Amino acid sequence: MTLSGGDHRTTAMREDSGVDAKSFEIPKRLIWEAWKRVAANQGGPGVDRESIELFRNRLARNLYALWNRMSSGSYFPQPVKEVLVPKGDGFRPLGIPTITDRVAQMAVKSMVEPGIDAIFHSSSFGYRPNKSAKQAVAQARRNCWRYDWVVDIDLKSFFDTIDHELLRRAVEKHVTEPWARLYIRRWLESPVQKQTGELVARDRGTPQGGVISPLLANLFLHYAFDRWVQTEHPEVPFERYADDVVCHCKTKQQAEKFLSVLRERLTACGLSLHPEKTRLVYCKDGRRREEHTHTKFDFLGFSFHARTVQDREGNLFTGFGPAVSQKALTRMSKAIKSMDLNRSTSLTLPELARRINPMVRGWVNYYGAFYPEPLKRFLIRIDLRLGRWARNKYKRLRGHKRQSWAWLKRLSGESRRGPACRHGWFNAPHGTGAREMGEASRQRHELRMLGRHNLRVEPYNLQRRRGHGSGLAGVAAAMRKRPRGPISNGNATTTRQATAPSSSYVSMMIIGSIITWTKDQLSLPQLNLAT
Repeated sequence: MTLSGGDHRTTAMREDSGVDAKSFEIPKRLIWEAWKRVAANQGGPGVDRESIELFRNRLARNLYALWNRMSSGSYFPQPVKEVLVPKGDGFRPLGIPTITDRVAQMAVKSMVEPGIDAIFHSSSFGYRPNKSAKQAVAQARRNCWRYDWVVDIDLKSFFDTIDHELLRRAVEKHVTEPWARLYIRRWLESPVQKQTGELVARDRGTPQGGVISPLLANLFLHYAFDRWVQTEHPEVPFERYADDVVCHCKTKQQAEKFLSVLRERLTACGLSLHPEKTRLVYCKDGRRREEHTHTKFDFLGFSFHARTVQDREGNLFTGFGPAVSQKALTRMSKAIKSMDLNRSTSLTLPELARRINPMVRGWVNYYGAFYPEPLKRFLIRIDLRLGRWARNKYKRLRGHKRQSWAWLKRLSGESRRGPACRHGWFNAPHGTGAREMGEASRQRHELRMLGRHNLRVEPYNLQRRRGHGSGLAGVAAAMRKRPRGPISNGNATTTRQATAPSSSYVSMMIIGSIITWTKDQLSLPQLNLAT
C-alpha cells in the first residue's frame, strides 16, 4: 500500500505486498482506516502539541513511521496529557493521548472490538455499536414501571481504579493477536503528564479519554458486574452505560440484600461504591404510595420521578418516568448564556442559525425523546433571547416585544416553505438564495423582511388576555391555558403532560423555528400499561 500526498487529498492506493520481514503482520490498510476515524473525531493535541492538521501535513510519513514501529514491536506510546474538565463542584481528569497514539489505539480497537463486543450483555449500552443512551433510558423506564425499587449505583473513580492484572487476564482471554496484547499493556502502563509537567506512573486505571479505554472498561465491568449479576442474581434486571448503573428490585429487602452483596463483589474486583451517591430509590407514583427518603434518581441526563400523565382514555394519573434533569438544564442554560445571543447584532439571522442550530438540534433529539415538557420550557427562554436580539438589531422593533416575536415567527414560516427547510430547520428565507448572497445582500434582505412584517403582522398570540396582563408573566399565564392534544413519537412509548401549549403558540422561534413543535409534536404519546 502506498500513501501519496501530504494534504487533504491523501488516499490509500494499493494493498500490502507483504510484511514478512516484520515481527508482526499488521496490514497498512488497518492503519489508514484508523487514521480516517481519528481525523473524523477531531480532538485536541496531546503532550507533543501536534494537532490533527499538523499530523495531516506529513500524513504519509507519519502513518508509515507508525506502521513500521508497530510491525517491528518498537512502538512505545508517549505519556498521556491530563486535562481537567468541570464536573459538579469539582473536576474530572481526562487523559488525552497524542494523535499518533490515537491512531494506534484505533487500529487495535478496530481489530479486536467485533469479537469482544459479541460477548457483552444486552443491557450494556455504553460505547457499543448499535447501542445508545436513549435505548438505556427507554429500558430503565420500562423496568421502573414493573419494579418498585431501584438501586442507583455510582462507582467511585472507576476509570482511575481498574485493576491492571484482572484486566490483562480478560484481554488475554479474548484478544488473540500478540501485538494487540503487547500494545494494550503498554498503553495501560504509560505515565500521565500533569498540568505542572510532572510525570506520574500508573499501576491502576485506564485514561478516560483514550480511544480504547471505553472498550477496556466495558470488558472489565462485563466480568466484574454484568456476568456476575447474570449468574448470581438473574432476577435483578439492570441498565449499564459504562460506569453508570441502575438495577431494579421487587422489594426493599431484596434491594438492600443485593446492594450488600454487590459491595463485596466490587471490593473483590478492586472497585468501590460512592458512599453518598449510591442509594435505594422508591419508584413512587399514583399506585405506589409508600414513603421513602429517595423517590427520584438521575440517569444519563434524565431525571426519573413521579409525573402527571394520561392514559389512552384520556384519564390523568401520576406515573413514573424520565425527563431532562435539572443538571442538564443548567448546563444548557450556561451554554446559551455564554453565546450572548441577544448582543450578537453583527450576525445575520442565517449566521445565527448556523451557530446554534447544531447544539439545539442535539438537545432536542436526545432530551426530547421522553416527556419533553421541561425541555420546551427551556427552549422558550431561547425564544426570548432571540426576541431581544431582533430588538437590539433593528430600531423599528425596539420596545415592541410582540412585534419582534411575530417577525421571527413570520420569517420562520416563510423559511419552512423552502425545499432546504423540509425538515423544519432554519437555513435561509425561501427564495433569497441567502447562502450565496454577500453580507450586504443579506442585510438588505432582512431589512426588507422587517419592513414587510413590522407592525402589520398578526400578533404572535401573546396579546393581553383577560386576567393575564402583559409581559413575560402574561405570556407564562397564557401558556398554561393552552389546549392539549395526543401524539405519537415513533417507537418510544412515553406520556404527555396535562397542559401542553398548542401549535398556535409554540412554533418555537429558535431562529425562526429551529424546532417546529406542531400540535402533534407538543403532546406526548399515551402510556401503554400493557407493555
